[in-house]
Amino acid sequence: MDITLPFSNDAIVFGLLMLALGFVFYTENIKTGFWKTFYKFVPALLMCYFIPSLFSLFGWVDPETSKAYFVASRYFLPASLVLFTLSIDLKAVFNLGPKALIMFLTGTIGIIIGGPLAILLISIFSPETVGGADFDAVWRGLSTLAGSWIGGGANQAAMLEIYQYNPEKYGGMVIVDIFVANVWMAFLLLGIGKRAKIDKWLKADNSAIDALQAKMEDFAGKTVRNPKLNDYMVILMIAFTAVGIAHFGSEQITTFLKNNFEAVSDPKSALSSFGSGFFWLISIATLIGVLLSFTKAKNYEGAGASKIGSIFIYILVATIGMKMDLGGIFEKPGLIMIGIVWMTIHAGLLVLVAKLIKAPYFFLAVGSQANVGGAASAPIVAAAFHPSLATVGALLAVFGYVVGTYGAILCAELMRIAATG
Repeated sequence: MDITLPFSNDAIVFGLLMLALGFVFYTENIKTGFWKTFYKFVPALLMCYFIPSLFSLFGWVDPETSKAYFVASRYFLPASLVLFTLSIDLKAVFNLGPKALIMFLTGTIGIIIGGPLAILLISIFSPETVGGADFDAVWRGLSTLAGSWIGGGANQAAMLEIYQYNPEKYGGMVIVDIFVANVWMAFLLLGIGKRAKIDKWLKADNSAIDALQAKMEDFAGKTVRNPKLNDYMVILMIAFTAVGIAHFGSEQITTFLKNNFEAVSDPKSALSSFGSGFFWLISIATLIGVLLSFTKAKNYEGAGASKIGSIFIYILVATIGMKMDLGGIFEKPGLIMIGIVWMTIHAGLLVLVAKLIKAPYFFLAVGSQANVGGAASAPIVAAAFHPSLATVGALLAVFGYVVGTYGAILCAELMRIAATG
């Protein structure tokens, strides 16, 4: 019997991902021996992310051909945002104050200045790594990273169109993007397990976040009931009807904008991100969840709405982990080093500002991920703190789409100056 690897059947891929998730949750629930000690230091969420990356490393799955991530990000992510937002107290979210926005903008600035600084630093030791002429110039390729790490995929595509980097070399930038961004996300997830110590060092005031969590837990406690099949079917009906509406609205809005506004249809325009279907998908799904929070639908939190949303999020985490190429570091070591230096500057600025304004680690992590990871992963990091906080990650990520192309253009021009003098 021949076994062809990587598995091309997504049913098999999905089975492997669910096996990984089940293994993590089963072992994390063992409260004695090795596993108790292991999960004391390594968050379960990080393992849900790391194990699928091994499937790619060993050649069991091919993330380039698998549709698992697409399905998870287009169906499960918006569904989870609806279920997380279903019982949200919008006033309590706004009471979190301006620190969330400050940390998000700090992350944006960190990306903008991090790129040119990384080029200047690497050029001291390896000038050929940051060289290149005309459309092969490395700074042009790095502009696509700036677009991805401030806004997302749409902004990344816009930067490729604006600066016309050699398509044949673009794959190297994709490797840097995926590897560095995912390693940074792993560090953020690792920090969640030590957030109490980090917040103590930052002298952070967590009162607003704790108040929101307490309010959500109190509401869930008052509405909790033993869920029946009827409850689960209604929860899924709410979630995926909202997903359908979000997809329909996304298609209609993007078609209208592209047909009527040249600035949106032009890939080189700074407003092209408004033509991204994913941008509108996440925006509409979040809005539907917020609107439902003012209705009796919010009572389904007591039947486990956010728990089902968490299942969807963990599936998304596994598909993101599958896309991480651990072997990529050996293919483009110079470019990887630029990315690492770049991300280190981004992280350092976030830590500095968090220390100055006494911002909790939650705002640091979500503010960073709303830039670097965008709408696909910012809610994951936020929900890892508490399901009720996923909305904060989604809202900041949506804001990232708006400023992404503008920030990336500024970063690209600074990188051009750094590279060419």
